[in-house]
Amino acid sequence: MNPLRVFRSWPVGIRLALIGAFLALFWIPILHTWFRGPWGTTVRNVQPWEWPVSTPAAEGFDAEKLSKLVTRIRAGEYCPHLQALLIARHGRLVTEEYFHGWGPSLLHTLQSVTKSFTSALVGIALSRGEFRDVDERVLDFYPNGNDFAAVDERKAALRLRDILTMRTGFDYDENGAFSPHAQLNMLPWGRDTWYLRRPMLAASGTVFRYDSGGVVLLSSLLKRRTGMHAEAYAERHLFAPLGIKKQSWRANLAGHTHTGGGLYLTTRDTAKLGQLYLQKGLWGDTQVVPEAWVRESLQRHVAFDTQGRGAIGYGYLWWILSGGTYAAIGRWGQYIFIIPEQDLVVTVFSLPRTGADQDKPIEMLYDHIIAAVSSRR
Repeated sequence: MNPLRVFRSWPVGIRLALIGAFLALFWIPILHTWFRGPWGTTVRNVQPWEWPVSTPAAEGFDAEKLSKLVTRIRAGEYCPHLQALLIARHGRLVTEEYFHGWGPSLLHTLQSVTKSFTSALVGIALSRGEFRDVDERVLDFYPNGNDFAAVDERKAALRLRDILTMRTGFDYDENGAFSPHAQLNMLPWGRDTWYLRRPMLAASGTVFRYDSGGVVLLSSLLKRRTGMHAEAYAERHLFAPLGIKKQSWRANLAGHTHTGGGLYLTTRDTAKLGQLYLQKGLWGDTQVVPEAWVRESLQRHVAFDTQGRGAIGYGYLWWILSGGTYAAIGRWGQYIFIIPEQDLVVTVFSLPRTGADQDKPIEMLYDHIIAAVSSRR
């Protein structure tokens, strides 16, 4: 029996209805994710925790300045693509605003802010003895790892530290629809071996070159040592302790979590990572991430010759900005800012659009948010 012939024998109305149903099943989740975020999965065994709420004035802000900032954003006069702005000082929410129809319960793409969550998982794995240290060779995670070095012996020297500081030396970029990154994202399985077979441009640990592929590899390393890919590991050791109840983390058919940019969270839950690092890894009475790892992660391991307010260096999957500010930064204008001197965390979500205004939230942080701090209380 020919299925196509049988299908063609059915009335046109039935055929159109079946085609419509198929397209709806395929496109509805995609469109929902694009415009309203994914539905997400529920995290098990969550420790209940909600943000305390205060007012700008009570936490030492000039309330009028923050109010004017929000008014300008809402009117489209400043940072017109912002979808969410959350400001927390002294561990309390003082501003939580949403734009363009976004809301507090929706899961938003973090893009490369995901990498800073991944960095926390590496620190946890080190503290639990699942990773030895940051100088552990990556090929030692694989039974036949030295086979990857047969083509280029420089691969044998690749360490965890090199992935964390974007100095893998691999030929990897994210430029265009046929870039190595686009190819990796399309792989249904074998992301780790595909990446490790990539050619090299330099010795590992010598040159900063932004490399999401190396960060995606970290999920495979977690799987090989713990039996869990990054999503399951994070739910148990990071999300549950922080009171993160719902998340969505993209993975391929093999279950390989996209640790370079596939995480979706609400604004409040995203801000918790900033608050956790501001508190040196301590959450209540629990040391979720080792204090020493937080300190090492925010060190300037790579220095940039940068003038002005941009990134002046890179830590362990964290950006170092001028003035003692640290940031998790994702494509299209997703940010977590940590300003320890002001006991301040700022989280920003933006519409998925390219353009120069992706960097505008950095200007907003310095010129309108830090500038609105009126006291240290």
